[in-house]
Amino acid sequence: MKFFNLIIKYRLWLGIGLLALAIFTHWQTSFWPSFVLYLLAVVLIVGHFLFGPMRLIQGYMEDGDVEGAKKVVDSIWFPALLIKPVRSVYYTIKGNLDMVEQNFDSAEMNMKKSLALGGGSMTKQAEGPNKLQLGMLCMQKGDIKQAEAYIRQAIRAGLPDNENNAAAYLQLCSIMMNKREFRAAKEYFRKAKGFKPTTPQIVDQIKQIEKYITRMPG
Repeated sequence: MKFFNLIIKYRLWLGIGLLALAIFTHWQTSFWPSFVLYLLAVVLIVGHFLFGPMRLIQGYMEDGDVEGAKKVVDSIWFPALLIKPVRSVYYTIKGNLDMVEQNFDSAEMNMKKSLALGGGSMTKQAEGPNKLQLGMLCMQKGDIKQAEAYIRQAIRAGLPDNENNAAAYLQLCSIMMNKREFRAAKEYFRKAKGFKPTTPQIVDQIKQIEKYITRMPG
């Protein structure tokens, strides 16, 4: 696996090196002895621009290495050349990195770019989390109506795990509390607890809401 990651990391430079070797071999002999070198060079160079180092970025994100992920993202010079599903994931990751840095305007722009690409199984998997992030961004901006719309869309699109689902229903619970729709707030809170989240931030939010939600009418 590490060897494969090294190939991805240095794919472009390996491709350029093989291309130079192919040209030299072609010049010294003829085309056919250099054919395999040309082929490998083209596969590596084209693969770099069409697929990018997304595997490396996701590895850094899973390890919580934000700086490492940012360096790999910044190494993608021409994101427009990435194939659609990969480009969607690229903008999703950029949006997540912007959220970590609290650059909310840039995060919103990148999440919307990801959603606008449409199509592809990778995009479909990212749709729910993207819309949830957009909903939370709207909450930050105080746009409650748009936040509710995005969060409902996120739930309909599907969220990948219990933590995301719990977060979505807790956001809806907060929105309903602000709208004084207490019965709906209690129902969304019940659903959020039902996912049994373990993320400390979400667990703490549940404990805070639980202190007074039972005293609400409805």
